[in-house]
This record gives sequence, structure tokens and C-alpha cells, in this order.
Amino acid sequence: MSFNKFNSMKNIHKLSIAPMMDCTDKHFRMIMRKISSKALLYTEMIVAQSLIHTNKKENFLNFNNEEHPISIQFGGDNPKILSEAAQMAEDWGYDEINFNVGCPSPRVCSGNFGASLMKDPKKVAKCIESLKNSCSLPITIKHRIGVDDDDSFINLNNFVRHIANAGADRFTVHARKAILSGLSPKQNRTVPPLNYDVVKKLKNLNRELLIEINGGFTSIEESLKALNDFDGVMVGRSAYKHPLRWSEIDQKVYGIKKEPKSASKIIFSLIPYIEEHIASGGKSWDICKHLINLVEGIPKAKIWRNQISLKSIKKELDIEYLSKLTSKLEELGH
Repeated sequence: MSFNKFNSMKNIHKLSIAPMMDCTDKHFRMIMRKISSKALLYTEMIVAQSLIHTNKKENFLNFNNEEHPISIQFGGDNPKILSEAAQMAEDWGYDEINFNVGCPSPRVCSGNFGASLMKDPKKVAKCIESLKNSCSLPITIKHRIGVDDDDSFINLNNFVRHIANAGADRFTVHARKAILSGLSPKQNRTVPPLNYDVVKKLKNLNRELLIEINGGFTSIEESLKALNDFDGVMVGRSAYKHPLRWSEIDQKVYGIKKEPKSASKIIFSLIPYIEEHIASGGKSWDICKHLINLVEGIPKAKIWRNQISLKSIKKELDIEYLSKLTSKLEELGH
């Protein structure tokens, strides 16, 4: 079987915001979409089996129309269940499906999916084939450069070639190996050393494949440099913790001529969304826990964040108060 190519994706998703558990919910994605109209957004990882067996599928699948382009990430190891999940994702309107073979969480790995699956490329290939044959969406995969002692370049390259033959349209490679015994998921994001050269070698040996790099990127400038070697860059914690550092994605990565938005403009533009969420029974903290990360690097930024946080957690935040505090940001040019 020949390698699958999906080169039409190449110029669309030069930069993406990584799937992050407890972070990339639909509210955070709305904030990022205000920052960039082009970056590809990901859901949190959704366990396919949980989706299939729940009676409240909308809790897993709902997203806002403004979030496009958006990719849904699935975790699992059962091709039949993944097939059903893929059909749901397509029916729900997602733009692509990503398969998680990189999560080092003990809870995930104990279910024989996530990073542990890298040790079984045949099973991963069956999962990719099932996803591919069940819908017309692009099927992508996110994985590490290795797992535990199974971290040779030969094994990585064989894994990628095997999965390419199964039909994967794009590979997102976290440039660290996963250590499943002895390190927590948080430690797995920082302790195993980054090795961009391994991913670069992988790309050079597989020029026909779309290979995106992930891990440790903290600025647009770093990302632009990486785009000289890779088809895309995936950004994670830096975008979540410091979203305004990425306010010029559209301008610098995609060449769109427009003014980057300030924190105050982003918050003001989200007020109707926040009002609607509260009116439908949601909590302001659902959104504000992400929103507060927009405000940093100015006098009394911590005080501003604390005021919003305290009011939200106590369910005392109203739109008038939020607008008042946001106006103070605007006066500071932030």
C-alpha cells in the first residue's frame, strides 16, 4: 500500500493549539479563536468508549460554530468503537479526527491506549484504518518519539511508516519520549528531554508525509523557525498560560493583514457569549478560569485576575462588573 498524502492540509494548519486535558474545552477554544481565525483548535481527548456508551453525547461533542477549523481527538484501542465515534464526529461537523497515541497518563495507559499503544503499531494501524474507513474526514495521529526503553529511531521510523500505510493523513510528533513508569503526566511534559533532531530526521526520511512538531514552543518566532523544517507546529501550554503571546499568529504565520487584538478587545467581544452561557445555566467561572490568563505583564494584573476569580467562584460576577474591570484594561492599552 502506498503512503497516503493529504497535501491540501499543508497550508491550512501551519499552527495548531494542542489538545490539553482540563484546558481545551469549548470556552478556551472560543478565546483562542478570537486571537486567531486560522490556527487549528483541538478538543480535549475524548475516550471513544465513553462517548459511545453515554446518554449525553452532546456533553462530549458540542462545540461553537465559530471554532472551525476544529479537530476532535479520540483515545481508544477498539477499532469497532472508534468507527462509531468517527461517524458521530463527522455527523456533528468536526473538520478532522486525531488519534491519541501520546498521552502518558496511568489511567489512560491502564486502558491500553495513549502512549502505551506505540508499542503495538499493528493495533494502532487497525485503529487508523477503522477511523479512515468510517468517515470522509482527515485522520491524523499524535504520538511521542518513543516509550520507555522502546525509543530507537528505527522503531519510531517503522512506526510512522506502518501508520502511514494504514492511511494517516498527518503526524504530530511530540519531540519527547514518554516514560510510563516513574513519571507523572506533568513530569512527562518536561522531564524527558526534547529532541527536535529526531523529528527532523524523521521528516527528512519521509518527505512525502505531513509531519508536524510539538513540544516546548513558547513563541511565534520559534514556531516560524520550525516551519522551515516541518509542515506544522503544535503549541500547548504556552498558548494556554500566555495566550496573548500568540496574538499575531494570523499576521506572522498566515500573512493576514489585521491588527492583533488586545486583552480588553477579546474580553469585550466575548461578553455576549458569556451572557448566553450564564443565561443557559452555566457558571461564569467556566469561562473566566481561562479568561484570566489573558491579563499579564501590566501593573496590578494579579489584582485584576484575583478580582475576576473571586467573583466568579462565588457566583457573584455580573456582566456590568466584568465590563467595568475590562474598561480599566482598555485604559491601560491592554
